[in-house]
Amino acid sequence: MNYHWNWHIFWDVSPDGANSYLDLLLQGLLWTVATALCAWLLALVLGTCVGVARTARVAPARRLAKWYVEVFRNVPLLVQLFLWYFVLPELLPPAVGLWLKQLHYSSFLTAVVGLGLFMSARVAEQLRAGIESIPPGQRAAATALGLAGSQTYRHVLLPLAFRIILPPLTSEFLNTIKNTSTALTIGLLELTAQARSMQEFTFQVFEAFTAATVLYLAVNLCVVSAMHYVEARLVIPGFIVRK
Repeated sequence: MNYHWNWHIFWDVSPDGANSYLDLLLQGLLWTVATALCAWLLALVLGTCVGVARTARVAPARRLAKWYVEVFRNVPLLVQLFLWYFVLPELLPPAVGLWLKQLHYSSFLTAVVGLGLFMSARVAEQLRAGIESIPPGQRAAATALGLAGSQTYRHVLLPLAFRIILPPLTSEFLNTIKNTSTALTIGLLELTAQARSMQEFTFQVFEAFTAATVLYLAVNLCVVSAMHYVEARLVIPGFIVRK
């Protein structure tokens, strides 16, 4: 059986009668980028708070942060999305659960929250490793200057730690972009979902997923290039060796 290639399929009108298949893929790409950016912002904020707690001198804060990391890092992302989207509304009071089910863009919001929480645990561990890699003399010098604990983190430890972990943070951001593909299971029409829809309607499976692959690759290469530029601008001479 020979496969019939048809690269002109992207310009054919899709079943909605208003867009071409290429338009649908580009719309999916926009949802992918929007979901990844919002989830990454949430992951950075929560991950920073948890990472700081992981290295704090208050034992209860360290234990609580550790449990947070263990829960969100070790439960598969797909399971977490299902819990947030299907299970949580059933556990809440009926009125609240119904409101969540009828919420506009509920799939998008659930994907942002689920993916953001999942990635925040990974960001927290990266930040903890970055803070712990800073020579102890930096914290001691901050204390000698009269800085409080919060000021030490804000002005000394966090600026250094984020510069140190910038390369692994780039990898985590790329993972966030790729992990958005799991959101198709809760109805978000991101890039993978649109490619799957295209191949189901046209049976041109290779064309659909080749286009999706190229679009994912283009976005990720743009992110890598931008982060290399940021890394070069933020490098600290004599402290961080850039290869």
